[in-house]
Amino acid sequence: MIPGEARYLESHEWVILGPDTGAATIGLSEFAVEQLGDIVFLELPAEGDEVQKGRAFGTIESVKAASDLYSPLSGQVIGVNQQLLDEPELFKSDPYGAAWMLKVKPADEKEFETLLDARQYQQYLKEL
Repeated sequence: MIPGEARYLESHEWVILGPDTGAATIGLSEFAVEQLGDIVFLELPAEGDEVQKGRAFGTIESVKAASDLYSPLSGQVIGVNQQLLDEPELFKSDPYGAAWMLKVKPADEKEFETLLDARQYQQYLKEL
């Protein structure tokens, strides 16, 4: 199930803007998790680091492949999911919840509107 409140990159990262905090939560879609298979390693930036929309911020490795992770928004990292680094199996059990990767203070929330919405992302997946 693809959350309607999230926006997506074609590289399968999702982002949800927090209504109260203004913080953006970034994760990896269920589709991407299924394609990767068993995830064995995750490299994420540190709190305080800057991420840029469309640029790689980390790496994810599975038994099948290694892939870069791309940021849907530009901004400063204000949270890193340490539990996910220790328990990458959370990607499979809760890709849109407990398996969030980063919390970012967006530099420009207007970037959110340029991303694929849930309907567009579902259509994109059908075309793959």
